[in-house]
Amino acid sequence: MFKIIRIHDNSTPFNKGIIRQIQAILQKQFPLLAQREIDGIADGLHDPFKKRFRIVIFAGLASRDSVAGFAVMYHAPDLNFCYLDFLSAAFGRTGRGIGGILYELVRAEAQLLGVHGLYFECLPDDPRLSPDMTVRRQNAARLRFYERYGARPVWNTAYQTPVKQGDTDPPYLVFDDLGSAKTPSRTTARAVVRAILKRKYGYMCPQDYITMVVHSIQDDPVQLRPLKYVDATKPDPSVSVIQPDNKIALIVSSRHEIHHVHSRGYVEAPVRINSILSKIEPTGLFARAPLKVFPEKYITNVHNADYVKYFKQLCHMMKNPDEAIYPYVFPVRNAAKKPRILSVRAGYYCIDTFTPLTGNAFVAAKRAVDTALTGAELLLANQRIVYSLVRPPGHHAEKSVFGGFCYFNSASIAAEYLSAFGRVAILDIDYHHGNGHQDIFYLRRDVLTISIHGHPNVTYPYFSGFPSERGKDTGFGYNMNIALPEGINGIRYSDALETAIKTVRSFRPSFLVVAFGLDTARNDPTGSWLLTGNDFEKNGFYIGAQKLKTLVVQEGGYDNRTIGNNAARFFTGLWKGCYGAVQ
Repeated sequence: MFKIIRIHDNSTPFNKGIIRQIQAILQKQFPLLAQREIDGIADGLHDPFKKRFRIVIFAGLASRDSVAGFAVMYHAPDLNFCYLDFLSAAFGRTGRGIGGILYELVRAEAQLLGVHGLYFECLPDDPRLSPDMTVRRQNAARLRFYERYGARPVWNTAYQTPVKQGDTDPPYLVFDDLGSAKTPSRTTARAVVRAILKRKYGYMCPQDYITMVVHSIQDDPVQLRPLKYVDATKPDPSVSVIQPDNKIALIVSSRHEIHHVHSRGYVEAPVRINSILSKIEPTGLFARAPLKVFPEKYITNVHNADYVKYFKQLCHMMKNPDEAIYPYVFPVRNAAKKPRILSVRAGYYCIDTFTPLTGNAFVAAKRAVDTALTGAELLLANQRIVYSLVRPPGHHAEKSVFGGFCYFNSASIAAEYLSAFGRVAILDIDYHHGNGHQDIFYLRRDVLTISIHGHPNVTYPYFSGFPSERGKDTGFGYNMNIALPEGINGIRYSDALETAIKTVRSFRPSFLVVAFGLDTARNDPTGSWLLTGNDFEKNGFYIGAQKLKTLVVQEGGYDNRTIGNNAARFFTGLWKGCYGAVQ
């Protein structure tokens, strides 16, 4: 078995183990490599802005967690180029095709990022620079390998000048045009070389050396060395383009359809799921993942155990699938005792009169939680984007109450699960306030909660969601409400989203949980805003462009004529933003 995964961060035990193996391979395969270069891989994941490069790591696994080879590439968005730092098989695994697979993935990733080219260093095959015949043969083999892809040394420059006089095997700078048949201009090449020497080698390259190398680039555009090993008239048929598996993992809440309330006007219906699936799956962006069932302890880590016990007990007692109990008697919270009659007690745990308890509500809500937790687990296993398509929704469920069609707060339960592995930001983009997230994390600073919603003066749930609610005690400043008026358009919404994203960035989370509502769309029966498909795609792109490990959990959205198309547009934007495509 051989599997390629992408390492996005160093926040999980699994990823840390992979990085440690990569560092051990570097020490074994490159014994002269400076320790700071080896340590820099983990540092680059932790702080990508330190050297002004965004790090991309592919690891080839021979088993679930045994690294057979890897590639480390840097992306410089400001200068629109990629730099391949390392490409190596583990000791004893060279010559098995691993390098070719990894290099094709690197090329595909660079193409996806839309850069003008891929640069890297390769030791020389010139006897004047590499006097040892054995070493020179190895160098020539590498250059021959890269020539198959059209990558060749940048010629007529002083790049291969040793930093220390007398050193042997100074590297060529090699350029791969990624199939564009274009070489960079002199200005571009000078900027790239300056960035490589300063950002990567600044600790060892004096400024006068950097200036000398940069100014040695005179050709405009730059020239590449003529093909030396490959016949240009006979392209190598073994070279293929392998696209990385960057699909969005999709987990669908099974048994959601058993929760079907037939009351007139109850818009939270099973057809919502099929309306979304029928439009998102044809995009080709998604790969279904199996759902895992989790113990109830993950629910009681977030929700009051008495509420969970009551909800389960009452639903179990209701044998008629068409029976529904609606709360109609409500206590004054701070002075109330629980009524003995279970049907009356519904109001003790509820915040409205239109969210019923049914015989299947508990089973469906529990399975929605399982769907969100499965998504969280996939993030920890190194999936980049996950969509947990759940039903019923959950963001109105607080620690001890249900309402707004919500029984368990699936997104918050997933965030709680992830918080053991790093900081989590919850971004609620449903039309209604995410009062459940706010209630659950209001005293905490390790989970940032942000909600963009209709102003509570005119929008459910009415009693929460005001901008003045910012958290309490140690959690003060870690809850943000952006309350907007009725009738806003996409431009006004994008301004609010920009404010939210700036706060997310400053928080620097390891994970982003998006409570995804489609009820912000024009003509949704529960909302008043005017967002269109174009708006959903732009908003998705902006969220994805933050390059965070992202779990999207479905919340509202009730216009079945449009929710599928709007969901497809959102995820198209999210995917493009995450993987660097240009919009």
